[in-house]
Amino acid sequence: MDGDDRLKAMLTSSLGGSCKVNGTWVPSVLIQHNELLDNLKSIWIQNAKVLIISADPGDYQRNDSIYACFKEAFPMSGLSISSIDTCDDRNLNAVDDLASIDVLVLAGGHVPTQNRFMKQLRLRERLLDFDGIVVALSAGSMNCADLVYAGPELEGEAVDPLFERWITGLGITDINIFPHFQSLRDETLDGLRLIEDITFADSVGHEILALNDGSYLMIDDGQTTLYGEAYMIKDGQQRQICRDGESLSLH
Repeated sequence: MDGDDRLKAMLTSSLGGSCKVNGTWVPSVLIQHNELLDNLKSIWIQNAKVLIISADPGDYQRNDSIYACFKEAFPMSGLSISSIDTCDDRNLNAVDDLASIDVLVLAGGHVPTQNRFMKQLRLRERLLDFDGIVVALSAGSMNCADLVYAGPELEGEAVDPLFERWITGLGITDINIFPHFQSLRDETLDGLRLIEDITFADSVGHEILALNDGSYLMIDDGQTTLYGEAYMIKDGQQRQICRDGESLSLH
């Protein structure tokens, strides 16, 4: 599907739309850094019908919290909606009429869990005829790749020889996104450095695009443009390819 002129997509590290107040997530305006909100407004459909694809179809509490925040965050940010719904285990048939959906939001969470749910929904096949907007964040953005880099996230995954780090995704892009780079670059997992020991090793023969929160990819008219600070990790090496306030056309 890469290069499909019909589909418009914004693949973000983080979309914003919520913040913690006294330990509770409450709605907030979407991220405005690097023209994220302005660029989303430029492709948004008036009175959009929105469907959120959850990352964990059984985590009703988290899914309801995401739904409640986006239901207010979109209008709060100047993005009009006529309806918004969540697709999880309680509402599997919500994807049956994807043609009636204007904006498909792919939520963040655990990449392999969301990937399995997307396969259950046959979302890749359904998107072949979708001409709306895909807005993805974190794990949702990662799962947009044709071949997804599902880097270890949870304790035990980095040392599990059966953990699959490369899985089939939605095919919206050929680019592998690594989100939240600014906060994960110094993290460790299973006694290993997340970037230097795990991601660098996994990048041999692959390109992985590391995005800070506030950076994102825009796909429109078959063109992919990178906005904000980002790094290319390839063959165990890392180099900065874009800075905050800048954009770069990717081919």
